[in-house]
Parts: sequence; structure tokens; C-alpha cells
Amino acid sequence: MQFLSTMYKLVVNYSNFFLEGVRNTLILSVFSVAIGTVLGALMALARMSRFRPLRWLAMAYIEFFRGTPLMVQLMFIFYGLPMAGITFPEVSFIPDFSRFMAGIVAMSLNSCAYVAEVIRSGIQAVDNGQMEAARCLGLSKGQSMTMVVLPQAVRNILPALGNEFITVVKESSVVSVIGIAELMYRTNGVKAKTYNVLECLAVAAVIYFIMTFTFSKIVAWTERRMAYGRED
Repeated sequence: MQFLSTMYKLVVNYSNFFLEGVRNTLILSVFSVAIGTVLGALMALARMSRFRPLRWLAMAYIEFFRGTPLMVQLMFIFYGLPMAGITFPEVSFIPDFSRFMAGIVAMSLNSCAYVAEVIRSGIQAVDNGQMEAARCLGLSKGQSMTMVVLPQAVRNILPALGNEFITVVKESSVVSVIGIAELMYRTNGVKAKTYNVLECLAVAAVIYFIMTFTFSKIVAWTERRMAYGRED
């Protein structure tokens, strides 16, 4: 009971810290998945290209980012790019903008590799006859892909993208190491002030669970709606 009481006091006394962390976590996650989805769509098309160098380049990118830790990728972008003369700009009205940009870039590039495979599998799940029928109607290959195949592939892709967003929310805790004030970073700040280590971690765990559980329910509802649409 003492443990739960301490957790409650932490939430009440440091609610602004935790809320700021939640806000920044969601900002990072939304931008990372949005950018990762756009890049992932391009990477998926490159992965399926008949031009071998482009296909091999896409395969190498996907395998590299899926096969190395996000922490390592973040370190290379945050510390490596400035060493190469590439820096992120500072924006006066957005605190730590350069750190946010480094975190978003790292997470977007990482998410891109996973989303690319999701989109590729979603497109390949559409029957080949759909492309052939569209071509028979006089549509070009590009028109057939964008107007016929992709709209059908969306049903297979959206639930997986929802799960990717949930994964990114949890993985966003990694960016705390470069000083981005997301939930884990703010939790560490509360730990330093109160010395209640386990209680602070428990509060953070509950908040992460609430976020991921809520989004998982939204994804499940979306899947049910899409399944109902297929039956129609």
C-alpha cells in the first residue's frame, strides 16, 4: 500500500513533468511514423523494382536498419552528422529543436525499414489479376498501382501500421539518452528529485501501458471494421 501511495503522490505532485513527457512522446511517435510511412512506401516500391541496383539498394537499407539497434542509429545521427558537417538548425521558439529533429530522423529512418516490408507484403497480398485487369482496361502500370492495387492493399497495411505506431511509442524511450524531454527523460528527472526509483518507473510503466493499450484497442476496432467491409 505504501508503494501505491507513493506512486499516487508522484502523479499528483509531478503531473506536469509526466504530461510534458507524454506530449513529447506522442509528437515524436506521430512524426516518426508519418515520415516513416512516406519513406517506407517509396522504399517498398524500390524493393519491388525490376531495376536490380535500386532493388539491391533498398534491400540493403531495409536489412541494415532492421538488423542494427535503434540506439546505435540514434548515436550516429546525433553525434555522427555534426562531425560530418551536417547540423540540425536551432529554432528559438522550440526548445531543443535540433535534438528533436535528430530523434525524429533516427526513428523515421528506422520505422521506414519496417513499414517498407509491411507495405510490400500488403501490395503482394493483392491478387495479380487486379493488376492485369487494370492494364487490360488501358491503365498504365503506375495508374494501375495507385488507383487499383494500393487502395486494396490499404486494408492489409493499416492494422500493421497501427501496430508499428504502438512499437514506436515504446521505442521512443531510447531518445532520452540525447536529452529529449519525452516520458522516460521526465521520469528520470522525477527520480533524481525524489529518489523514488521503483515508484517513478512504475508510474512511467502505467502511462506507457495506458497509451499502448488505448492505441491497440483502436487498431483492433479498425481491423474489425475492415473485416466487416470484406464480408460485405
